[in-house]
Amino acid sequence: MSNGFRRMPKTIVQKFGGSSLATPELREIAASRVLELRARGAAPVVVCSALGRSPEPYATDSLAGLLGPARNGPNRDLLLACGEAIACAVFAELLTSLGADAQAMTGAQAGIITDENYGDAKILRIEPVNVIAVLERGMIPVVSGFQGVSESGAVTTIGRGGSDLSAIALGAALGSEAVEIFTDVSGVMTGDPRRVAGAHTVDRVSYAEMVELAADGAKVMQAHAAELAHKTETPYAVKGLRSNVGTTIDEGGTPDRLRPVSGITSFKDVTFFRAIQGDIHDLEARRQLDAELFRRLAERDVSVDMINVNNAGIFFICDSEKIDVVRAELQNLNLALRVRAQCAKISIVGAGMRGTPGVMYRVVSALTDAGIEIIHSTDSNITISVLVTEEEVARAEQALHDAFRLGRSQTPATEVTSEKMR
Repeated sequence: MSNGFRRMPKTIVQKFGGSSLATPELREIAASRVLELRARGAAPVVVCSALGRSPEPYATDSLAGLLGPARNGPNRDLLLACGEAIACAVFAELLTSLGADAQAMTGAQAGIITDENYGDAKILRIEPVNVIAVLERGMIPVVSGFQGVSESGAVTTIGRGGSDLSAIALGAALGSEAVEIFTDVSGVMTGDPRRVAGAHTVDRVSYAEMVELAADGAKVMQAHAAELAHKTETPYAVKGLRSNVGTTIDEGGTPDRLRPVSGITSFKDVTFFRAIQGDIHDLEARRQLDAELFRRLAERDVSVDMINVNNAGIFFICDSEKIDVVRAELQNLNLALRVRAQCAKISIVGAGMRGTPGVMYRVVSALTDAGIEIIHSTDSNITISVLVTEEEVARAEQALHDAFRLGRSQTPATEVTSEKMR
């Protein structure tokens, strides 16, 4: 995101989500966070989401409802971008009324340049000339999140949760000291507190851990924003609006081998597929069949996950809404297709598991002892993912949370020295 502009000393980007701006009281609290930052000598750059959530009139989903099922395009994006613009104007005037001159800006005015993939545009670069000019006048830029402008001048939107991405991109472009993402929960948690007893906020996670957590179901940060922060090494924090405390995300400290897992997350409504190749003995022919399967799914915009290809077949999951598409695309290939719906993916994430023996053993033992079937599993450097039935996901998360002693009152377990290695 570097584009030749000079670094702004002590610039900190503060992003406020829609739930943090939904009422006059919450907007007052949000304004106090900006004023506190300014009082410490920093130069705030604010990014706003649309006010509230549906059925609030200016929420993104409420605006989308005005068009019904209209396809993505410049007209739809122009409408959806109104919510953030309204929020910025309201919040900038609130700051000004409190003695801190502020200027509301659209994504285009802030120099957020995107491609023309309407509804999910990619940020190509940031040209923050206007943002810097506002800062140099001693004012607070209040930038509309979730939106940008194409090379041809069309208003674009950058996907659900895109205000997080706007904030990280601006922070990277300005060389900001940090980005603060304010939300209605106090940071990244060890598990979903609605399902996991003892779940609590983690003080610090690494960029890589947050990328995995965001991609695998954690709602506190948009996945693309976490990826960009990692790529640009932009430090950020996820904070509760009321508490002003939360989780710092940066390069991370030395991984703790006694506590190798940082958090557990999940998402439901996925379907497991096993495609069994027919009587094909030629290795090259099998490879071509594998490639053809994934080519067909890609062309139909089917996103697959938990992929494993071996002599027993091709294993993967996708969103359950795509079941019929997958069946239709694969029906005339030399494959026997096995399908299991109503599954949930659970991901166990932690930089400390890299090189630590026995982590997979503890995962399997915890679920087996709880009587929970592991339908499928995959792993990477810092993540183990397991597939379970939807009805057992809460029990599975609790069993894993307990097995890795993630509760605040629990002490790290003695390091497992089993010969079973992850």
